[in-house]
Amino acid sequence: MSASFSFFSLPPYDPHRHRHRQRQDRQRHRQRQDRQRHRQRHRQRQDRQRQDRHLSLSSITCRAGTCSSLPPPEVPLSPSTASTNSNPNISATRLSCALECPHFQSCSGCTHEYNLHHPSVVDEAADFFKAFGVSDFTFDSCRLWGWRCRAKLAVRGSSAKPLIGLYQEGTHHVVDIPHCKVHHPNINAAVELLKTGITQLNVEPYDEDLGTGELRYVQMAVTTHDTSLPLSQRYKNGRVQITLVWNSRSECAGSFEKLDALSNFLWRNGGLRCKFHLVHSVWANFQTSTSNVIFGNRWRHLVGERDFWEHLGGIDVSLAPSSFGQANTRAFDSLLRKLQKYVPFGSSIVDLYGGAGVIGLSLAFTRKSRSIKCIEINKESKLSFEKTVSRLPECVQSNIQWHHADASIEPFTWLMGSDVVVVDPPRKGLDPSLADALQSIPSLEHTAQTSKCSIGKVNNERRPWILRAREASVSVQSKATSEDSRSLPETLVYISCGWESFKEDCKSLLSSKAWHLDKAHGFNFFPGTQSIEVLAVFKRGGRASLKKNRSGKKKKKTPL
Repeated sequence: MSASFSFFSLPPYDPHRHRHRQRQDRQRHRQRQDRQRHRQRHRQRQDRQRQDRHLSLSSITCRAGTCSSLPPPEVPLSPSTASTNSNPNISATRLSCALECPHFQSCSGCTHEYNLHHPSVVDEAADFFKAFGVSDFTFDSCRLWGWRCRAKLAVRGSSAKPLIGLYQEGTHHVVDIPHCKVHHPNINAAVELLKTGITQLNVEPYDEDLGTGELRYVQMAVTTHDTSLPLSQRYKNGRVQITLVWNSRSECAGSFEKLDALSNFLWRNGGLRCKFHLVHSVWANFQTSTSNVIFGNRWRHLVGERDFWEHLGGIDVSLAPSSFGQANTRAFDSLLRKLQKYVPFGSSIVDLYGGAGVIGLSLAFTRKSRSIKCIEINKESKLSFEKTVSRLPECVQSNIQWHHADASIEPFTWLMGSDVVVVDPPRKGLDPSLADALQSIPSLEHTAQTSKCSIGKVNNERRPWILRAREASVSVQSKATSEDSRSLPETLVYISCGWESFKEDCKSLLSSKAWHLDKAHGFNFFPGTQSIEVLAVFKRGGRASLKKNRSGKKKKKTPL
């Protein structure tokens, strides 16, 4: 049996045909890559849409510890997350409201990873207020990720590998947090740009042990007040004000040229003429102290816009880099709009711990207040207050004052002549002298009414702290009727960021029988932590006496 073979001749090698086939292969390869990128972008868009829907669902109101809206859809767990959370009782809401931050284990900024929409302290707060007669306590939660619009970060490491972040808990070792989940995304982008500038310009980060180096800290503040953009796009396109805390006494030091070069680098790569306008402005603060105080007393504007604006509580607010500003601007705006409901129209208001006057001036506009008096110990807030007043609508006809003074010194002087007192103290709570003055208001009122000469008269004032406060004050007079200088507040609005100190102050105020608790609300200002912001409204007099008077009136109306 023979096998038959067929032979054929190969065509001659044609280099042009070969190159054409190579071009076709490359074209098909590029098309495959384009299709893959298109599918990847499509998946990313879907993920962003799901996240936006999730964030809108997370803008919930919790009443007495229960959510009033449906939980967001469940997020699938990665193997690492599943291995560390094998508890079968973990709910879908808990998993979908998880932080999922790569820095959680080492960073001291966040304290809990799950149930960002409902920290456990909310249940304690609901029980606390219920014990004092407030059964309709509510808890409002806004953004759970990317909510922080203001951050102070330490700069350590080396120029080749800078570390920008927070201290590890219990130490002074800085944890680099480039992918922080609570930061506004543009803060992370600005931090990355700053790192590039440090490396390229060979800027030396601060060495805490030796006291050497050039850049100590950086403050990032995001403004979302860009009227050229639609309202829905302003938050995600927020621009960052960068404050560089420089290790020198002033701009006259030899290292100022490097500071100037760094600011120009940031503006050149993120400023107005860039494709992505990231940087709002760059400021410098000069600090050489070896203490833990971040800022010194000298400030300088380097490049970019000088004025930093935000829209809060219905008004445009100016905030200098030295002024205190809330980190969660959206939650703060929600609190302001809730607060406005409890302030009567046309009332006279004193705003203690007033800062740049955001609370007081928003009430002047929305509640047509007769007078506003803001008391603040930080003199740097004066300029911001003046700029905010300059942008108030013409319809505001309040008598507006701002005083650089300590509210704990002779607090009765500031309480006189007001219908509503608003306090927004630091985390430690009310100063003891102010708490005592609020508790003793009934006796002080009796003294003021029986006194022939009003304590509020100012012509013969001799107290030095009052005189200094007037010298550094801002006053905007109107045609509104002046208030009775002997009147005392009937409403106390207490805004607190320190839950433990608030509980102590609340118990002290209620034990004096001078006040009773009328309303209470909580706000999720700090998702990822066990801290909440509290808005509590107190009214004059005891709750029991009010009930007795009401029952007495009803008895009089019953026929014999």
